[in-house]
Amino acid sequence: MSLIVAAFGFGLVSMSIIAISAVGFTMQFGITNMINLAYGQVMIASAYAAYALNNAGVSIWLSLPVGAIFGAVFSFLLNRLVYAPFQRKGTNLIGMVIISLAVSLVIANVMLPIVGYYSVSYHQDPGTTYHFGSIALTGEQILIIALAVVVMLAIYALLRFTRLGKAMRATAANPTLARNCGIPTARVVDLAWLITGALCGVAGTVAGMNSDSFSVASGSEFLIPIIAASILGGAGSPYGAMIGAVIIGEMTEISAAIISPEYKQVVAFAVLVLVMVLRPQGLLAKRGALAAAG
Repeated sequence: MSLIVAAFGFGLVSMSIIAISAVGFTMQFGITNMINLAYGQVMIASAYAAYALNNAGVSIWLSLPVGAIFGAVFSFLLNRLVYAPFQRKGTNLIGMVIISLAVSLVIANVMLPIVGYYSVSYHQDPGTTYHFGSIALTGEQILIIALAVVVMLAIYALLRFTRLGKAMRATAANPTLARNCGIPTARVVDLAWLITGALCGVAGTVAGMNSDSFSVASGSEFLIPIIAASILGGAGSPYGAMIGAVIIGEMTEISAAIISPEYKQVVAFAVLVLVMVLRPQGLLAKRGALAAAG
């Protein structure tokens, strides 16, 4: 039992990382109708951007904003230079999925000769280990959880209380009507890619912090739980993605304790398949879509 409780503690960290990334992923879909399968590779590219600064002697926490900025700019450019031109030509959703998969492969293969084939790890001090019964968390892990809480509250405030959030919801609901009502939908989409890209960069960096090491191949590993959490919560639903992240994060860590750590990805994939079969619309699809957020 103590092992399961300890796994629950690790699940708190995993769900925090998945929540940050899944919210960005599902917001991209909700606002732009784009299933971006290159998301995991952008995460790992951002992690390497932070690593370059960290390897030069800068604290990983000071390097974190670099990962966020890199993710924001990279995502913005991907949309402007690759995705948007295809969407303007009327490429359907399946076509865009294939394009994003191709982009993911291109990013991975461009990165390999630059960063190498081997795994790297951040130079970091995990801090003091704190014990809460059978749960043991380092100071760094507690900060990751706190960061996720702050990010989730910020996304909630953005969508509910700001003009940009209202414009995002309107664009997600009906972009043509929003444009006719005077909302600059093109600018809203640009800002959405910047914001979700920053979330992607933050998630990639903290995922690297929580891992013993990471490599270019880690990008595809990140993507499975992100998609599982997003679909579980309801496609296009940021709040659903948060709930999905809690479920996926805890299930993968507890299954690792009960069965084997090698089955973490299998559990996430199994949840994804079950949701697609039993409730393809997700948990909060009807109530929590981005268009109806707030």
